[in-house]
Amino acid sequence: MTKRVLFVCMGNFCRSPAGEAVMQRFAEEFAADVEVDSAGTHDYHVGEPADPRMLEAAEARGYELTSKGRQIKPGDLDPERFDLVLAMDAQNHALLLELAGESKTHIRLFGDYLDDEWPNDVPDPYYGEEDGFDQVLDMLEEGCPLILQTLMGDDIFNFESEF
Repeated sequence: MTKRVLFVCMGNFCRSPAGEAVMQRFAEEFAADVEVDSAGTHDYHVGEPADPRMLEAAEARGYELTSKGRQIKPGDLDPERFDLVLAMDAQNHALLLELAGESKTHIRLFGDYLDDEWPNDVPDPYYGEEDGFDQVLDMLEEGCPLILQTLMGDDIFNFESEF
């Protein structure tokens, strides 16, 4: 059964498109039936590709960010639409819960899937230095396997490669 995951940040310009790409690669690598999307809580970058600095940092690790920015819609928060909606930080998590009109257990913080060595929020690299984009990717690469395991079950990593 196909699982659907939505990554959400403020503008759908840095963190959430990167989350989409990282999760997509893990899903493909482990042959998991997962559809991945991303959105922003604000309409700052609707129709635009990801931030060029995030594109460069992601490309250096072999990720291709192909999505275009979009703003989240109330229907995206229906558990029938997405099995898991992941906010990159507490501010966006609060906005998602407000938009949903109630607390919904499938709307979570990405940081819930990281151990205590990481910050609770995935920091927004937009106004920071270049290394902020790498930090976001580090956090995504750390959390996405656990998210995939949560969605697909413990057996997801027990497979025999065809290669």
